[in-house]
Amino acid sequence: MSDDQLIFRPDDVDLSRSPLRRGISEPTYVLGAFNPGMTRLPSGNILLMVRVAEALNDPVDGTHVRAIRWTPGGYVLDRYPLSAVDMNDPRQFAIRGSAHRILALTSLSWLLPVELSADGSAIVAVHYDKAIEPAATWQDYGVEDARISRVGDTWYMTTCSVSAERHSTTLHISENGLDYRLAGIILDHQNKDMLFFEGLVDGRFMALTRPLGEVYFAYPGDSPFVGGPSINFATSPDGLHWKPLEAPGIRARKDSVSAMKVGGGTPPILTERGWLTLYHGVERRESVGIYRSFWALFDAAEPTRILHLADDQPILEAAPELTDSIAHQMYLPTPVVFSTGMIDMHDHYLVASGEADLACRMTRLAKRLFT
Repeated sequence: MSDDQLIFRPDDVDLSRSPLRRGISEPTYVLGAFNPGMTRLPSGNILLMVRVAEALNDPVDGTHVRAIRWTPGGYVLDRYPLSAVDMNDPRQFAIRGSAHRILALTSLSWLLPVELSADGSAIVAVHYDKAIEPAATWQDYGVEDARISRVGDTWYMTTCSVSAERHSTTLHISENGLDYRLAGIILDHQNKDMLFFEGLVDGRFMALTRPLGEVYFAYPGDSPFVGGPSINFATSPDGLHWKPLEAPGIRARKDSVSAMKVGGGTPPILTERGWLTLYHGVERRESVGIYRSFWALFDAAEPTRILHLADDQPILEAAPELTDSIAHQMYLPTPVVFSTGMIDMHDHYLVASGEADLACRMTRLAKRLFT
């Protein structure tokens, strides 16, 4: 395997086996196959849990735009008058005339398990029979952005579930890393990028969270930080019931290339020096922003104590040369890399990322980079 490659692309998805076939007869395409959760299976092979964003070939039907929605009886299309929506963002459209910002998605996401060889260099199997799709009304617009952590002999997978009811963090649990059962909602409205630490701390679960809101308060003028989304800490006795910790986590810093916002990336793994994680920082640019990956190190015994934070030197940036062969499928205006999993490969780290919200990227990073 090269140090950097795309391992799974939109055209690698067989849409004839998509769960959306239960109700949607109109032609669809893969908007993106990206942001994969990653873990090692008992066999030694690696599992990617790939987010498949599936969209209608022709979302506009006459004077209406259509959105896909799950129901207990199958998938249906909801229609919105074109005169009542704003379609400037290719990933979503905004509904005008509401007292609140109301969005609808141009695609619906489901999760596809893709098994790789032990070194992460080749696809071994694609497990369509184990795909994860919406299963309740509180995720009827899709299941997104898996993060997988193994704690003891159990695998915990957090996902973002999208619906009109709430935008929540949900948990799936597995005893073998491949077959997951839905355990339900564990964090309520708009708390994205929840990452379980891969191990207990003083007998308790630890996690990074990233709550979102419409209002943020200003730091004093002499503070190095800027108001906005930040990464926080939480703890739990069982992985289901979570208490936020008062200690501040990772906050966007003024004048850095991640000043727009920060958010969780890879589940923290325990190293000789402490808990290592990659997180994303966003630079304001056009409608989406430029996404880069940075690294942080937390104390092994007291993870709220940050030992290292490198928000001025990205460890990973978007690599346009990787997507040259699929450039015709690009839809984002700015460079994006979104790291979602990391495995210790003894002499280096293997990192899984979403590249350009389009494909799955695998990168080998030398351990000397984290010093």
